[in-house]
Amino acid sequence: MAILQQCPICRNKQKLSNKHCKCGQDLYKAKQSNRVKYWANYRLPNGKQRCEYVGKTIKEARASEGKRLAQKQEAPRVLNLLAVGKTTFSDLSKWYIGLGSIKKLATYPRIICILNHFNSVFGETCVNDITLTDLENYQIKRKRDRKAPATIDLEIAIIRAMIIKAFDNDMIAGEALRPFRRIKKSLKGGSNARHRILTFDEYLKLIESAQDYLKPIIIVGMNTGMRLGEILNLRWSNFDRKAGVLKLSEAETKEARKKIIPLNHHVQKVISRIVPHLYRDEDKDNYVFTCHNKPLKSVTRNFENACKYSGLPYGRKQENGITFHDIRRTVKTNMLKAGIDKVYRDIILGHSLTGMDAYYMAPTIDDLKNVMNKYTNWLDCQLELQNVDQTVDHATGN
Repeated sequence: MAILQQCPICRNKQKLSNKHCKCGQDLYKAKQSNRVKYWANYRLPNGKQRCEYVGKTIKEARASEGKRLAQKQEAPRVLNLLAVGKTTFSDLSKWYIGLGSIKKLATYPRIICILNHFNSVFGETCVNDITLTDLENYQIKRKRDRKAPATIDLEIAIIRAMIIKAFDNDMIAGEALRPFRRIKKSLKGGSNARHRILTFDEYLKLIESAQDYLKPIIIVGMNTGMRLGEILNLRWSNFDRKAGVLKLSEAETKEARKKIIPLNHHVQKVISRIVPHLYRDEDKDNYVFTCHNKPLKSVTRNFENACKYSGLPYGRKQENGITFHDIRRTVKTNMLKAGIDKVYRDIILGHSLTGMDAYYMAPTIDDLKNVMNKYTNWLDCQLELQNVDQTVDHATGN
């Protein structure tokens, strides 16, 4: 480690023993007038050299030299952070998306897309140089791009997660976290909450208008409250034939918890029509819902067409429009009307239990099946009444 003096004229850094600079400047007189700056030159643990400004007096320079020498012996982690002080967001993104723990996430493609867009603005910016104002301007830019507030908040959350991960692995200093912790959300809490539920008439119209491979998906959703992603990712190995339930692992649910869903006769009927022999061993790794012998990745366009042919508005932006996720909300609302206790509603749909219920509520499979039977009986009565009403309307010409 060495201390260098900088000439006030040509800015050349040189040994302390030099009394005159190559440019002719008298360094001794420059020191007396406090025009000389001092720099510390040392090697970091990763092998790179670093030269940092340490003051305008030799006393300050000696103190800084002693501090770095102590860190080199006692806290090399601090020097490691100095080594990555010029890390850009592009560099950090390459490291982050290469992590095995990130690659296995279901949202991995979305993460890559968000990082690419963020790097198109801040890719060459040093992580430690970004400010709160920069992030606020980014939010404004995304609003001008007509992105929803929830989408903007998700992008900031993904970048924040990357920053926290890098900090925990000594990739960056703590200063880089400050603006991401202080940035305010674009979306006000609860302002985008939806309250749309499907009537039984709308449900029957959807079933009638949907394509053949979409009908069982809608029926399963209406009778179980499962998320669309959970339904599309169902495999034959998820079915427990003897127990009459679906079993999802932690990796197959959004909440990363095991889930057991009882199957009523509606679900069993539509599933039996897909494959006559449901539980053959050779089918245990096959997807349940396919099209042209390939797993379904999305049914958004098909669901939109089904709404169109049914005369129903589709989408969040349409007045009174519906989405597939509204079926899940409809199921939980209908369970309330059917008299299902809140604990059972939350367990079947996979919502988190609150308070001590999270630790003391442990219903058996038979308990869940009894609850599902109660809901199914209520649902069948409502559908039967709906069919009666339609028959009466048709007979009276209304």
